[in-house]
Amino acid sequence: MNIRSRLRTHPEMHTGALNDILFILLLFFLIVSTLANPNVIKVSNPKAKSDTKAKQTVVVTVDKEQRLFLGQKQVPIQSLEAELQAYLSKETDKPSVVINGDSTSHLGTAIKVMQIIKKLGATPVMAVDNAGQ
Repeated sequence: MNIRSRLRTHPEMHTGALNDILFILLLFFLIVSTLANPNVIKVSNPKAKSDTKAKQTVVVTVDKEQRLFLGQKQVPIQSLEAELQAYLSKETDKPSVVINGDSTSHLGTAIKVMQIIKKLGATPVMAVDNAGQ
């Protein structure tokens, strides 16, 4: 009589390649998620009920300390027109400039920026959140 216990192998799946694929996918989604939001300056936008989308050429941000940012670069309001002209001269059709203003910023600064944008022949668009009121 054979009393020895038989050596049984447990079926295992090799997961080395699966780990590599999951790691690559994780890196891909991390990189894509950081590129998805072009606005790096954090501001709390005012709320709106309707959805307005425009093809944005340039983003001008006004933060709560009334500092102006053209894209990610901080610019004084005196040189905003010259800086915007350099961006808008590259556009072929009528460009639009998105004004990303903090809800606690003064309205006067945003209006000055809008006047500069209209003077340069572009369309000013105010960015708002769609979350409602």
